[in-house]
Amino acid sequence: MHTTSPLSALRQWLESNHLDGMIVPRADAWQSEYCAPYDEKLAWLTGFDGSAGLALVLKDKTLLFVDGRYQVQARAQVNLDEVEIHHLHNEPLAGWLQNNVAAGTRIGFEALLMTNADYTLLTATPCELVPLNLSPFDPLWTDRPAAPAGLIREMPVDISGESSTDKRQRVAAVLAEYDADYLAVTLPDNIAWLLNVRGSDIPCSPVPLSFALLSRDGNVEWFVNDNKLGTLPDTMRNALKLAPQDMFIERCQQLARGKRVLVDADSAPVALRFAIEPQGEIIWQTDPITLMKASKNPVELAGYRECHHQDGAAWVNFLAWLSREVPQRVAAGQPLTELEVQAQQLRFREQQPGFIEQSFATISASSSNAAMCHYHSSEASNKTLGHDHFYLNDSGGQYHNGTTDATRTLAWGKVDPQQRLHYTAVLRGFLSLMTLQFPSGSQGHQLDAFARRPLWEMGLDYDHGTGHGVGHQLLIHENPHRFAKKVNPWPLVAGNIMTIEPGYYQAESHGIRIENQVEIVECRPGFCKFASLTLIPIDLSQVELSLLNEQEKQWLDEYHLRVRETLSPLVESDARPWLFEATAPIHVNR
Repeated sequence: MHTTSPLSALRQWLESNHLDGMIVPRADAWQSEYCAPYDEKLAWLTGFDGSAGLALVLKDKTLLFVDGRYQVQARAQVNLDEVEIHHLHNEPLAGWLQNNVAAGTRIGFEALLMTNADYTLLTATPCELVPLNLSPFDPLWTDRPAAPAGLIREMPVDISGESSTDKRQRVAAVLAEYDADYLAVTLPDNIAWLLNVRGSDIPCSPVPLSFALLSRDGNVEWFVNDNKLGTLPDTMRNALKLAPQDMFIERCQQLARGKRVLVDADSAPVALRFAIEPQGEIIWQTDPITLMKASKNPVELAGYRECHHQDGAAWVNFLAWLSREVPQRVAAGQPLTELEVQAQQLRFREQQPGFIEQSFATISASSSNAAMCHYHSSEASNKTLGHDHFYLNDSGGQYHNGTTDATRTLAWGKVDPQQRLHYTAVLRGFLSLMTLQFPSGSQGHQLDAFARRPLWEMGLDYDHGTGHGVGHQLLIHENPHRFAKKVNPWPLVAGNIMTIEPGYYQAESHGIRIENQVEIVECRPGFCKFASLTLIPIDLSQVELSLLNEQEKQWLDEYHLRVRETLSPLVESDARPWLFEATAPIHVNR
């Protein structure tokens, strides 16, 4: 009977290949936040299945580096006798190697899974980085899922708002400015935007796992496996030069001599650098598609607004159902569970026109489970919903014309007074950013503190960003914009789509988050504000209303009036009374 653990098997492989250790990131060749099961190497190796992290496997220990979202989750998922947990940002891998390994320590890595930026950082440490010609996971992971082969579909111009030809010419003009011969496109969502296609390799992330080369004349060579192209029209196929996905690195090596290739400085795999240099020259810049994609055109913006009406109706139907079911099921001694609730919410979304799939795996978290801000319920962790604690739901949908993301924290009955103060502080932080007027071109880190101030005044904080970009029927976390403490140098302008989502999490107790998706709009010359796309009532039952100022109360009343007037014709008839009660002005029945 085979009993060797994945970590033990990897150590044996390292020893036989004369290596002292290996870096195993939670990454695929595209640096996807959400990976296909085929690429979940870190989860197979350690048991940790969060969306960010990396392991350093040495002869005598294993270290797992995760960010603040996953400190609690990682400790719950891995064997702490085998794995040490470290903070990905506060005590990063490069610093640990600098302080703890001897010069010449041979550390293996897969060059397609490591960005050039990370490689550059690690080369300053004492260890010798050894790119692997063969992956140890090929022989060791014997029951590995098949590589993804999701079909690719066309994104019509009447939904995308701009033809692929026009997009390619816009990008080619940027290459000319840099005197670059090619752009190496390694981000699947950038390929999806550029070619007006959407994929199905990864659940909830409609991007085609592939690579592309765009030349200065606007022509594209697309490195994509043919088994994904079955539904694409011949006109689209004939407009592109097609090659197998695995030929990308070799092709870059072939054409590099004497050429200048623009490569994304943050996300491109270091394998690309090894292929192009020294015979060719790399221009390290952010892929110009990333910023173009973040500036939504009028057709895309109209799609976002419309799909949020559908998603808001699904939310209201769901919340009205919860308001009936939670007390009835508690009284019957059969309380609802997290898994039951998220399944019912999906059914409400599936009833909406234009719904395709979820935009990410729903976070359905009751009581202490909500303290893990990216928690996902399972049969083993499945808690019940009741009267004396919070329930947090973070979910969204991929619709034919846009993508949604929202969070609501709910309670039935009264929660602990201290938790009410936490909820009120999170709400006030949310309102502080939602009501902000700011100079056009401001950067995300310059605005982040507005959402944190009410918590800071209590000596509290949260260890994640305050908001992120959202793709147009694309990735739920779209680059480059972020609200966070970390510097984000990209200007925020009208036409950007963001979320605003402050929170607070107390381990083993509770978690709170309130999130709306917003469109940045001009409000006066040189200034912008946030217009809410999300139309979902905010639970005020646990708010200490005496701590809200008049501006905050006015915003809530005006927002709830808009929610009520927009959604009342769209929701089920038995949800309408709940909607009217949940959106009543603050002075009524509070």
